[in-house]
Amino acid sequence: MSIPRGVILGVIAMAVIVAASNVMVQYPINDWLTWGAFTYPVAFLVTDLTNRALGPTRARQVVCAGFALAVLLSIALATPRIALASGTAFMVAQLLDVQIFDRLRFRGGWWTAPLVSSTSGSVVDTALFFSIAFAGTGLPWVTWGVGDFGAKMCVALAMLIPYRALMQATRPQGA
Repeated sequence: MSIPRGVILGVIAMAVIVAASNVMVQYPINDWLTWGAFTYPVAFLVTDLTNRALGPTRARQVVCAGFALAVLLSIALATPRIALASGTAFMVAQLLDVQIFDRLRFRGGWWTAPLVSSTSGSVVDTALFFSIAFAGTGLPWVTWGVGDFGAKMCVALAMLIPYRALMQATRPQGA
């Protein structure tokens, strides 16, 4: 059985996005934001496009394989605590995104499933990541989390543009 090209591309994209985000989260812009806030939300776009085109089972495969590669890269590029926080938050948030997207994919407007699933995943991801990565360090992790969530919501809205543009290219199989 061959692995669909979309799964391979999704896994590569996930690994690159998460590894880059784990490096960039270590560099604050101010007390409210780190650079990682602008890259990580693109992972939800990858998950949602995979789910739309190949279904929830393949989307979960992308999440799991992307998780494994991203954790390995993160261990090499970031601190162990950030790698652990990232892996935990990523896996829980992305699997939640897959489940919510799949339930909403044929309900509401074209934007409903990606926006609701990305928002839900972002809430969980932000809470888990920042509490595991930075609690007890003396760093302003709560404000970073608030700023990060705000940035994720802005990026989630912006990602609706490429999602809509790529809908034709990622028609569900059999459609």
